[in-house]
Amino acid sequence: MSGYVVGLTGGIASGKSEVSRRFEALGIVVADADLAARAVVAVGSPALARIAQRFGAQVLQADGSLDRAQLRARVFADPAERRALEAITHPAIRELMQAQCRQAESAYAIAAIPLLAEVGGRQAYPWLDRIVVVDAPVAVQHARLMQRDGADARLAQQMIDAQASREQRLALAEDVVVNDGHPDALQAQVEALHRQYLAAAAQRS
Repeated sequence: MSGYVVGLTGGIASGKSEVSRRFEALGIVVADADLAARAVVAVGSPALARIAQRFGAQVLQADGSLDRAQLRARVFADPAERRALEAITHPAIRELMQAQCRQAESAYAIAAIPLLAEVGGRQAYPWLDRIVVVDAPVAVQHARLMQRDGADARLAQQMIDAQASREQRLALAEDVVVNDGHPDALQAQVEALHRQYLAAAAQRS
């Protein structure tokens, strides 16, 4: 059981996934909010039943699974509908991630939450002991989106603008991993934080 949990977040194309992989390579369990979001709406889950009840059977496919495209179209067209969906899914995601972190066999656990700033930060996740933000300048995010996703300049900017600002994310940070250059520069930063978190977890236990 892991009694020390670090929240990891960052903007789109900041390098969160790469940083998560490097912590995993050091033997640390990473609970991923994106995977949790899929798990909580699996066929037979209470959240999926509540979604069908709230949004109607048309958001389900023939096999009973969630029709993501149909639901996405509805919630993006109407902020009230999006909030209704979030009221169902977010508590379930938080609960699942907390359980995964507490059950982790590693000395500490990482909760990778891309939209931590957008969903309420520490207020939404009061069980995080520390928050690390993977940070990259907006110009670097923009260039990576165009290169990685093939987005044009306008779409890349829209994707960045749809998220919390860099300043809002950094305001949550107790630790920052700077990812503005080559991925190899990340390793030393991750290893330094790893030593810090191991010490904090040992002190806690």
